[in-house]
Amino acid sequence: MILDRLDASTQPGMMNVPGLRFHSLTGDMKGRYAVAVTGNWRITFAWDGEDAVAVDLEDYH
Repeated sequence: MILDRLDASTQPGMMNVPGLRFHSLTGDMKGRYAVAVTGNWRITFAWDGEDAVAVDLEDYH
């Protein structure tokens, strides 16, 4: 569901839906965004034009 939504989105803010806890990252991850998957796991991604790029599944906490 999350990856389908990410694929259909044309800007990062379109991932800001209830339950995903969308947020911009800071520090050495500035310019990337994250949405919650489960526990500490997040899908993180950057944005280029109308496309999500560098999509990762990370436990970054």
